[in-house]
Amino acid sequence: MNSDFAAAMRRAASATRQFELPKATRIIRDAIAGGLTGRFANPEKVTELDEQQTKQAARLRRPLGEVLRTLQEGRRKLVPDGVLPGLNIPGMKARKAPPPIADGAQFLTRSFSCDAGTRMYKLYIPVSARDRPRGLVLMLHGCTQDPDDFATGTNMNVLADTQGLLVAYPGQPRSANGSSCWNWFNPPDQMRDAGEPSILAGIARTIASDYQLDRCQVFTVGFSAGGAMAAVLAETYPDVFSAVGIHSGLAYRSANDVISAFAIMRGDAGPSFKEQQRPGKRIDPRVRMIVFQGTADQTVHPSNAARIIGAAHPATAAEYVKQDSGRSPGGRFYKRTINHDEQNVPVSECWLVDGAQHAWSGGHPSGSFTDPHGPDASSEMVRFFLNEAQCTDRHPS
Repeated sequence: MNSDFAAAMRRAASATRQFELPKATRIIRDAIAGGLTGRFANPEKVTELDEQQTKQAARLRRPLGEVLRTLQEGRRKLVPDGVLPGLNIPGMKARKAPPPIADGAQFLTRSFSCDAGTRMYKLYIPVSARDRPRGLVLMLHGCTQDPDDFATGTNMNVLADTQGLLVAYPGQPRSANGSSCWNWFNPPDQMRDAGEPSILAGIARTIASDYQLDRCQVFTVGFSAGGAMAAVLAETYPDVFSAVGIHSGLAYRSANDVISAFAIMRGDAGPSFKEQQRPGKRIDPRVRMIVFQGTADQTVHPSNAARIIGAAHPATAAEYVKQDSGRSPGGRFYKRTINHDEQNVPVSECWLVDGAQHAWSGGHPSGSFTDPHGPDASSEMVRFFLNEAQCTDRHPS
């Protein structure tokens, strides 16, 4: 029995490392039903075990209970229906609606390949950006979403038409993650020139080269798991991206596996996150950042917004911080905190939207995980990106 139970635990651990959380939970549940409810749960059987076997059973029960509680809590509160760390709201279902495409615009399907792998992406080219685009926005969707759904929900194609922007929407296949999450919590996908960051940066570099865009014209935006991956790109490719928009996301290297991902999403800054928050581990100060977060988010704890800003930039003196507040046309109150540098140039903005859950603020209701009542996150991000006075270092991408 002991060898069978240990083998089951090894299979569960392997499934967890492969991000197959429902499978891991099922293995543990079956092991409990077949083992602990039989031999270990039966007092007569326990008395037949020698002292060494009893101690071994106790050691097995304690970590198993801890792991099981973590998995069950993660599935119930953070990742319902077996979705891995990144995005979901109980009761919300994705709505399939075609993204807006203006007359004369193109929404092309392309792919990019490098040593780290291949990803499909959609590229929106409005008429206003066909010859001399003002910039490129790389949009990273959340778990269970896809490029079309994300384009619909964020309304970024409409903004691209009016602002003369190119917009690229990479897609995460289920072969890379069972719930189409970007693997922001996986150490091999947190480094430069490796994993998903190298693929995503490669897409941006290719488009920027094709349209002769410099670094100050290249931006990335992400929601939830995509927001966490956008933070990774800001850290690993500051020479490619000049600014980043993070909605309901997580700080760079705030997790290093599935379990720590659940913890940081709950608001618990674990040892891995605290250890990396030391002098010299800041995102390049040239990378400007705008963050949106709902205060009623039950998937990604609101405290993560401050962690993102704190991980990105050194502590800011009070004289360089400004705050304002207001109410969106849809009725939601918000508070905005702006950090400036010594030249009074904004380097970051953090928007806390009162009562908003895990959904794109000001998004279109035809897309999944959107909140049309909040301030328009897409418009505010584009406004922040296109303030060219804020980009003081025009490095070629």
